[in-house]
Amino acid sequence: MNSAVGVRVALIIFVVAILQVSAFSSVTIGRGVPEVLLVALDSVALLRGTLTGAVAGFFAGLIVDVATLGTLGLTSLLLTLVGYWAGRYGETTGRGRPHAPVLAALAATVFVGIGGYAIQSMLGEPISARVVLVALPAALIWNTALIYPVFGLTRRIVGAPERADRAREVELLV
Repeated sequence: MNSAVGVRVALIIFVVAILQVSAFSSVTIGRGVPEVLLVALDSVALLRGTLTGAVAGFFAGLIVDVATLGTLGLTSLLLTLVGYWAGRYGETTGRGRPHAPVLAALAATVFVGIGGYAIQSMLGEPISARVVLVALPAALIWNTALIYPVFGLTRRIVGAPERADRAREVELLV
C-alpha cells in the first residue's frame, strides 16, 4: 500500500470516528444507533486487506475510547479484531462478491454487540444484557442500510486494490 492510500485511510477513519462520537451516537431509532464507524472500517478492510483493517480498527477504537472516556482499549480490541477479520474475508473469499459488504457488516455488528457485552461483564462493569439484545436488531438494520453508500464512498476515496495487491485463492491442503 502506498503512502497516499494510507493517508486517505487514516483521514477517513479519523473523520468518521469523530463524527461517530459527536453526531451519530445521539441518533437513535428503534433503540439502535447507526454504527457508521464500524461500517466504514468494514469497507476499508474489505478493500485494503488484513493489515490495513487491523491498524485502522485499532486507530478508530483508540479515538473512540479517548473521546468517550470509556475503558481504554475495549473498543480498540473489538475494532482491531473486526478490521482483521473483514480484511481476511475480503482477501480470501469476499472481495469481488456483491453481498460481501453486507455479510461483513452484519457479522461485525453482532460481534461488536455481543463481544462488547462479554468483555464489559468480565471486567465487572455494569451493563444489561437486555439493552444489548434490544439494540442489536435495530443496529443490524441501520448498518445494513448504511453499508452500500459507505462502501461506495470508501471505494471512491481509497480505491480498489491493484491486481498485484489481491490475494490468490486459498487452497485447502488435506
